[in-house]
Amino acid sequence: MQPSTVPPPDPFRPRLTLVPEPRPRPVRTLVTLGDSTAAGLGDPMPGGGWRGFSVLLAEALGARLVNPAVTGARMADVRRDQLPVVLAEEPDVGVVFVGMNDTLRSDFDPVRLRADLAATVGALRSAGAYVLVMRYHDHTRVFPLPAPLRRALWRRVVALNLAVDAVVTETGAGIGVLDLDALPGGYEPAAWAVDRLHPSELGHRMVAAGLAALLAGAGFAVPGRVSMQCGGGREVTALHRAAWLVFKGVPWLVRRARDLGPVIVQGLAGELRAGLTGRC
Repeated sequence: MQPSTVPPPDPFRPRLTLVPEPRPRPVRTLVTLGDSTAAGLGDPMPGGGWRGFSVLLAEALGARLVNPAVTGARMADVRRDQLPVVLAEEPDVGVVFVGMNDTLRSDFDPVRLRADLAATVGALRSAGAYVLVMRYHDHTRVFPLPAPLRRALWRRVVALNLAVDAVVTETGAGIGVLDLDALPGGYEPAAWAVDRLHPSELGHRMVAAGLAALLAGAGFAVPGRVSMQCGGGREVTALHRAAWLVFKGVPWLVRRARDLGPVIVQGLAGELRAGLTGRC
């Protein structure tokens, strides 16, 4: 039997090497910019104050949270007041949750809104942060309104989403989008607080879980998980609902009626024109 011989290695033959997958990047500092939803409204705590999706997300990430979001904030407020605060914290991830208040004002301007969002996102990206933004839902499916006003406000939400889409396209890498309209269970009554304006505890958990999934998909470490089991918040009773209606709901509707008067008139005029011309 002839001894077997091993051919010498071919120096021109490529060698196969196994490249280990990159380790997930930890999130040390999470910042949230935005309005009352970003501030946690709708998820009350037993001792007072609010929790919200930002706290739930930070817990899942094991991150430090910086959240200067305030009730009533609009896109310009975030750029002017909140952005300098969070940039000083050297964020790893920034969540921008704002825009719906803009759609409820008579001076709604999608061009200016887009410019403010682009500036905010651009500054966060320049600081090295991964950015998460929202595409917004049809809130008239949650808060019923007369048909002309419903259609007028939905057109504004569409314009807001188009502004978000444009900024995302221009930004390219380093940005993720949570589509609230496609969030599973997002239109269920249990996902909304007594005011039907803010997410409930469950709704905040849904948003936090959606954001955590986006970050995991982008290569960030998410050592914890966002549970869909509600607990730790303050129970909302029938008395709370009645009190909100008297002390919060009616005054809010009065304020919005004054501000949205031009929107209502525009919506009715548009419906009238469409009816006269036979257009949809």
